[in-house]
Amino acid sequence: MRVATLAQPDDFDGWRDAARSLAAAQVPASEVVWQVGSQPTDLFGGDPLPEPPATAPAFRVPRAFLDLARSVVLHADPERFALLYAMLTRLIDQPGLIDDRADRLRRRLDEMAKAVRRDIHKMRAFVRFRELPDDDGTARFVAWFEPEHHIVRHNARFFVDRFNSMRWSILTPELSVHWDCETLSEGPPATKEDAPDGDPIEAVWKTYYASIFNPARLKVGAMLREMPRKYWKNMPETALVGELIAGARARESGMIETARSATGGNIAGAWVALRDEAAGCTRCPLYKPATQTVFGEGPVDAELMFVGEQPGDQEDLAGRPFVGPAGQVFDQALAEAGIDRTRVYVTNAVKHFKFEPRGKRRIHSKPGVGEIDACRWWVEQERMLVTPRLTVALGATAARSLLGRTVTIGRERGRPIELADGGEGWITVHPSYLLRITDPAQAAEESARFVEDLKAAAARLG
Repeated sequence: MRVATLAQPDDFDGWRDAARSLAAAQVPASEVVWQVGSQPTDLFGGDPLPEPPATAPAFRVPRAFLDLARSVVLHADPERFALLYAMLTRLIDQPGLIDDRADRLRRRLDEMAKAVRRDIHKMRAFVRFRELPDDDGTARFVAWFEPEHHIVRHNARFFVDRFNSMRWSILTPELSVHWDCETLSEGPPATKEDAPDGDPIEAVWKTYYASIFNPARLKVGAMLREMPRKYWKNMPETALVGELIAGARARESGMIETARSATGGNIAGAWVALRDEAAGCTRCPLYKPATQTVFGEGPVDAELMFVGEQPGDQEDLAGRPFVGPAGQVFDQALAEAGIDRTRVYVTNAVKHFKFEPRGKRRIHSKPGVGEIDACRWWVEQERMLVTPRLTVALGATAARSLLGRTVTIGRERGRPIELADGGEGWITVHPSYLLRITDPAQAAEESARFVEDLKAAAARLG
């Protein structure tokens, strides 16, 4: 066995040099033990690294691999160095493997790099400095952070650039980094008790955070994804989050009532103004070839809202949603489910017809993510005015608009989903899907299932 010893847990240069010597000597990955520091990782020790043979052929690996390796060495997985060396030995003979995202090892390294990048972002977002008077009377700012990976040295330069004129220290369980406005230095590991628990600026920051907290934009799920609870204990503003969330619904109701008063209590008037504004929408390029904006329609006090994909050819010409072939299937399914279309609000995730011209015909083309996101603002405004108790997304495009992420219809279909604004969502297929089924038996089966989805959604309204 060969033993490769690295100076630090994040020692990319050391790993690269050792890997180069091992690969030049054609040492298999299975015969290398990687360790950090002087403590051996192998019970019986091993041989030192070989000197590259004088006649060893030169080899090169893709630049993308080196970029990947720089991230992976920061990961906390003790196998990271061995995994990288195993990939290196394969890339020497198969350089195209770097582009094979289906390869199990390549995929694992990608996931490790992604976790490291996420941890780097969390540190930059959630480090909170607190003022601590130094012995000489000058101010020093100290922060405590608990990274999941070995990212502190890598991230230190970011804080030097951002807080260049401020004397600060970042304490972590692995090491500490210090900046005195001239020199960046390292110190031993620390504990949370070594960091201050508060300072005079904290009260001002909490007041500011509470004043900018917008209950109408509250998305608890998204907030927890971006700011996990594990970081809350180190951030002064998070002490307010529970209280602010608890009062968000009441504050949102007050904002809606204020909006109603501002429009003379006429939600219908506000909806007309929104529709007229959407008629001139240029948020994405789809408005250029389309005939017109196709806005939603239905009672503005509807308890049930349906969100489709986009207008088709006939909807584009008529200026109304769901009037073409898919609309006819939709109307029939609503009738079979016992739902009165005149009592529901119907709209689309994308308000302009996207198509490809083929002679005199216009062939439907699926909207892209950018187009869905550009139009999402209109759907959110419609939902804010109508305030439906239940919103049904018809198809993947509508689900993306409603949830802000890509979902699999088969996995999410037929069950209630809590939306970020506190409403309830429901996902099923788009009626056009039924039109594309050529087998009569399958078409009948899927149509019946679609009707059952609508019945189940309506039953949620009691």
